[in-house]
Amino acid sequence: MHRFIHALAGGALAATLVAGCATKQAPPPAAAPKADTKYATIPPNKDNDLKLYYGDGRIVKGADALGRMQREADVILWLAGNQFFAMDDVIAAFQKQSPGTKVGIITLPPGLLLNAIEGGGWAYGGKEYPGLPDVYASVNLDHLKRLKKAGMMDTYAIYLHNEMELMVAAGNPKQIKGIKDLARPDIRTSMPNPVNEGIMRFYGKKVLQRNGVWDHISGGKECFSCQTTPNNWFTAVHHRETPERILAGKSDTGIVWVTETMEAKRDGAKVDSVRLPPEDSLRDEVSYAIGALTGSPHKAAAQRYLAFLATPAAQDAYASFGFVKATPQELTLRPIP
Repeated sequence: MHRFIHALAGGALAATLVAGCATKQAPPPAAAPKADTKYATIPPNKDNDLKLYYGDGRIVKGADALGRMQREADVILWLAGNQFFAMDDVIAAFQKQSPGTKVGIITLPPGLLLNAIEGGGWAYGGKEYPGLPDVYASVNLDHLKRLKKAGMMDTYAIYLHNEMELMVAAGNPKQIKGIKDLARPDIRTSMPNPVNEGIMRFYGKKVLQRNGVWDHISGGKECFSCQTTPNNWFTAVHHRETPERILAGKSDTGIVWVTETMEAKRDGAKVDSVRLPPEDSLRDEVSYAIGALTGSPHKAAAQRYLAFLATPAAQDAYASFGFVKATPQELTLRPIP
């Protein structure tokens, strides 16, 4: 079965719902799932978002990769999760330019990554993994500004662009045409959570608000892994959960990045997309910001990776998955404002 289909055990789902739901006032900005640990908690079954690439082509995943990368990687990248499907090709291109370089990556919601940076590490599968990345990337510059304020990052570049759309089942059986259809009583939605998923916190929420459907979707709650209304589920990691829920018949649609529907189709998922007008897709606004942490123990390798992103090899690798290339000016490192 392809990687988009993972059954969710009923007991685990119920436990996550209890842990994740909160009133609108409860979660702070960029908060992450909580557990009995000082570290940010990685949701279960996220092995494909934790990888260690060796110079000889081997790839280790999951807890094994998480445990090894702080000791063995030459550079560690924590990247906004919606680019997870491109990373095998991107890292291969990087290693072609920097032979033998061992690369550790974590691809999760950028708010969750930020929480882990501020907390000093991760908890996953009942174990703790202290450590920080050398490079961090988000879908919003505000996250990097927060690191600058904490004295942890000085410079950044914009290296990619994307846009939002609605994912639906193949053939669009509910005949969904746009954002306002999300308020229909027969439409069940799977939405990125507004707590730590940048696509909702910085982009989707304001589009939903402008179209008058945010209150209908949120039910007055801002939470993760939670049922906000009988018709809406807020995800923990939307780029995996929303395709899963649509394929399982639990949801009819959800906001995703254009690149995510493309990847689901490449993986054989029977889904389609509803393209949105520019004012709702925010295609002229969505930018991916990246920078190296000032305390990185692998400064030279981190700078090599940032320089690599400005090369045709890197930009072409991302563009082959539907991302929009950045301009040479955007790709130039500059001080974080």
